[in-house]
Amino acid sequence: MAGILNMVFLVAIAINSLLLLQGSTAQTVHVVGDGLGWVIPPNGAAAYTTWAANKTFTVGDILVFNFATGRHDVAQVTKANFDSCNTNSPISLTSTSPANITLSAVGEHNYICNFTGHCSSGQKLAINVSASSSTPTIPSPVPVQAPAPQTIIPSPVPVSAPGPQPRTPSQAPAPGPAPSTIAPPAPAPSSSSMTFTVGDSLGWTVPSNGAIAYQTWARGKTFRVGDALVFNYVNGSHDVAEVTKQDYESCNTSTTLSLNSNPPTIITLSTSGEHFYICTVGGHCSAGQSLAINVTDGTTAMSPPTAAAPSTPTNGATPPPPSNSAISLGVAGLLVAFLSIFLTLLNY
Repeated sequence: MAGILNMVFLVAIAINSLLLLQGSTAQTVHVVGDGLGWVIPPNGAAAYTTWAANKTFTVGDILVFNFATGRHDVAQVTKANFDSCNTNSPISLTSTSPANITLSAVGEHNYICNFTGHCSSGQKLAINVSASSSTPTIPSPVPVQAPAPQTIIPSPVPVSAPGPQPRTPSQAPAPGPAPSTIAPPAPAPSSSSMTFTVGDSLGWTVPSNGAIAYQTWARGKTFRVGDALVFNYVNGSHDVAEVTKQDYESCNTSTTLSLNSNPPTIITLSTSGEHFYICTVGGHCSAGQSLAINVTDGTTAMSPPTAAAPSTPTNGATPPPPSNSAISLGVAGLLVAFLSIFLTLLNY
């Protein structure tokens, strides 16, 4: 019995050590702005305030800022400089995307873009960082003697044989109603139109991850005649041009089907088929500010446009570091192994 107790004690120590290891390695990677990235938000500073509102940041977590290198940067500043958008004396400055910042201290952290006018236009983020919660230790287990196995023999229950059942003459089933030869009417198409905000919170801008941003946004959506597209963007910085498929693929901005430069631009889809939109400001289309959709007549669904997306330059954006799922699964497997050893020893 002494040997078993020693083994149980060692198993408890090993399990506790593994749990502490798991707690110390757990960290969360936060991609700032999610799909919006680190840009001048179309709706001002509220975009990043809303993004951070329901998140918990702890020491050891990582912030990932995705942006176009050469067009933005990430500066950590004091609260006073954050409030006044003072870019003269940053605590730290990162100008290469993606910027991965590990939160190493508790308290308030403030970040802005150091490019002229970007902070005052809303490209700023303030968060509160708390201490990482410690993992509670497991108390030493108290050995419990396993009860002796008992064999339960159920008492036999007499079953009476069923008596003969009276026979009743079978009756022919009553004839059912004759099948209807009139086909049901086809469902009428929905007359309600929908409004789509292009890019959702991203808005209509140069996306940090290239043309894939608007391809991902349009995927899975069904656009019908009568629906409306809403393009939100900064007045004077972007516009919305509808172009042909050929001009879309080559980012040719010299000839357009229509051009709007006053946000928000609302375009009602009046015809079915493929529709292509780009920004005509220099270099924006080739950087990914382009959208292709298919519009149906309201009765049939269509596949996404087959046009090739305009080629986009690589901004150096990389996916965030992998999560700790592999570590968690490994620890769980070791815990199961230790518990199996423990239960086996108790049966001796």
